[in-house]
Amino acid sequence: MADELAQIATWRAGVAELVTDCCELWELRAGEPYIPGVCGHVVRVTRADGSPAVLKVFWPHHEAEQEADALERWAGDGAVRLYARDDERSALLLERCEPGIFLSTHRDPIGVFVELLPRLWRSADGFRSLADEAARWIEDDLPTVADEFLRDAAVDALRDLAPTQGEQVLLHQDLHGENVLAAKREPWLAIDPKPLAGEREFSAAPIVRSSELGHSKRDTLYRLDRICAELDLDRDRAKGWTIAQTMAWSGTPMIETHLQTVRWLLEDR
Repeated sequence: MADELAQIATWRAGVAELVTDCCELWELRAGEPYIPGVCGHVVRVTRADGSPAVLKVFWPHHEAEQEADALERWAGDGAVRLYARDDERSALLLERCEPGIFLSTHRDPIGVFVELLPRLWRSADGFRSLADEAARWIEDDLPTVADEFLRDAAVDALRDLAPTQGEQVLLHQDLHGENVLAAKREPWLAIDPKPLAGEREFSAAPIVRSSELGHSKRDTLYRLDRICAELDLDRDRAKGWTIAQTMAWSGTPMIETHLQTVRWLLEDR
């Protein structure tokens, strides 16, 4: 983890130069940046024709390495459009969502997810598999979890679910309440995919743990129940995937909202 943070810090030190290079390459005028993420830097830009866009540069890591491929596969259907890509620089030129309000502010975010998810479930040919990612979580991420009960629950779920999946579709494994934005072309568009090929039930995981949509046991189970009922998903499998991925993504130090979400799901029988 320390090595990774050092690599990110080194990459971030060169971000200004990356932005300048991309602006020259794509004839952009840079504007104000958005609040930076851990591994990315996103800037408002204006294209040569005067149209607005977004320039995203990111530290290359395995979860994001096929982001451009997923956006190309969706071709603007339910997700932001990809205008250009530079894989060597890990840079994307993207459609700008305006007004860009988070889905978490909407009166019925689950209803939006229910309409959006089937549009994103495209062919998953060529994408890294959920089964391989599950094996990596067991090997690399879950051993760092100090709580033995939660760790074992996640490992058991992965060992049961990964080899018994249904039809494989393209998944957005980080589709939470702040990765869907209000836009002009469509009311809501997904951003920031971390794509995988896996079964549909996995799609519930980031939504169920989306604490910005309400962080209580009642809120958590409401999201699980409604997503599964309205999209005809197997509830037990969706719950298992949520437990597993939420623990794998709980970080160091552990994210307390993630841990609490998993505890609530384990209490649900």
